[in-house]
Formats: sequence, C-alpha cells, structure tokens
Amino acid sequence: MLCNICHKNLATVHFTEIVSDEIVEMHICQDCSKSKKKELIGSVDIFDFIKKENKEKNDSLPKCNICGISYQEFKKNGLLGCARCYSGFRKQLLPLLKKIHSRTWHVGKSHFLDEKQAVAKMTVGKLREQLNRAISLEEYEEASKLRDKIKIIEKDA
Repeated sequence: MLCNICHKNLATVHFTEIVSDEIVEMHICQDCSKSKKKELIGSVDIFDFIKKENKEKNDSLPKCNICGISYQEFKKNGLLGCARCYSGFRKQLLPLLKKIHSRTWHVGKSHFLDEKQAVAKMTVGKLREQLNRAISLEEYEEASKLRDKIKIIEKDA
C-alpha cells in the first residue's frame, strides 16, 4: 500500500480513527510520518506512547536479583550474568534448554555408558532421592512403588 501523502513510498505507519461511527484510515510512509508528526497526531503523541509502552514492557521483563541482567539482555548476547540467573530465569530457560539439548537436566558424558544407560542412571538417582524422602515421611506404600520402579529400571539397563 502506498503512502497517502507522497504516493511514492510503501506505507509503514497506519492510523485508524473512528469519528461518529465512521472509520477513517490513513497509511503513510516512514519519511512522511517524521515530517508530518505534529499535524498527524494533534494533541496525542502516539510516538511517545509507543516508546512508553515498549519501556514498560521491558521493565516488566524479569531481571536477576544479583547481577541485574534482564532476560532481554540474555537473549541479545546469549550470556547469563551470574550463577543465580539460572534460577531467576528458570521458567524461560527450561523450554530453551529442552529445545537445544532435548532434556532439561545434565546427563554428562562418559565413554563407558551409552545414552540409554546414562539416562537410566540419572533416573535411578532421582528415584532413590524420592525413595529416601518417602521413607523419612513414613509413606511406605509410595516407597514400595519407588523401589519397584528402581528395580525395573536397573534390570532393563
């Protein structure tokens, strides 16, 4: 769509105004929007409004309590600021890690174990922790289920 003012450039700014049940649309290019800013906007400065909205959006993004880095900065440069960033940005990082590494926990590398054995070892470790917790809370039915799961995984691995 061409600019309504210069009729040369592609329109990138679009205004829609509703006046007494009539819709008035204006499509203008970037150059004309800069030169006609005061005339187009009148008393409401839409450009400042957009800047304010973007600033508020960036302010609402999570930041690390220790180093102060925002998630937006991490996305920009790919580096976290400190070790606490991992727990601070956990909700955003877990899907990213799953996409990159196909899991969200560290399996490690070992030339003695294949991937299936490594995953089984990690799973058994987690199940043993749950088993110990269930025993300490005297939840013996849950503990017996966890014990059976561990035996099955160890037998298959």
